[in-house]
Amino acid sequence: MKPSFAISAIAGLLMFLWLTPVFGESAAFKDNIYNPGQLKPIDSTLKVKVGDPAPDFTLPSVSGEKITLSRYRGKKNVVISFVPSAWTPVCSDQWPGYNIVREMFDKNDAVLFGITVDNIPTLYAWTQQMGKLWFPVLSDFWPHGAVAEKYGVLRSSGVSERALFFIDKKGIIQDIQVSDINKRPDLAYCVTALEKMNK
Repeated sequence: MKPSFAISAIAGLLMFLWLTPVFGESAAFKDNIYNPGQLKPIDSTLKVKVGDPAPDFTLPSVSGEKITLSRYRGKKNVVISFVPSAWTPVCSDQWPGYNIVREMFDKNDAVLFGITVDNIPTLYAWTQQMGKLWFPVLSDFWPHGAVAEKYGVLRSSGVSERALFFIDKKGIIQDIQVSDINKRPDLAYCVTALEKMNK
């Protein structure tokens, strides 16, 4: 496959995903989604910046494993995806979308962690209905939103922003994207940031 054709194919897939709701594998899943309505686009102040060491954390995952960020230092690039809440429309589209670009994470020697302030039973039910996700889903439930607070993406309502943090193998933040909470982040941005971080 010629490089230009491969780039065009990836761009086409990303555009398709951007324009098409993903939701879950189950048709009934759509009926269980709660629409919070239009929210204030951003409602927090970052506590970290590009060039800072990423604050460490240990959080429980839906699989039962505890994930510690610093465990990946020297081994993998890390992307953290904070999303506001389970069972909401944009979040339920965003995370399944990362299944389409999993190869880009592998190619750039990166892992992805999905984090919300929801508890484990809620996240378990939600992810089961969404369909299989290849990345660990972590609960920042207790102490409530402590990791989101460390990064400066905990909103006044108690949920996190829709934010991506790109952390290199040295544990340094290389890029940050805090998006409008009402919109799904552009996957093309994620791919570009991954490639830039792995250079």
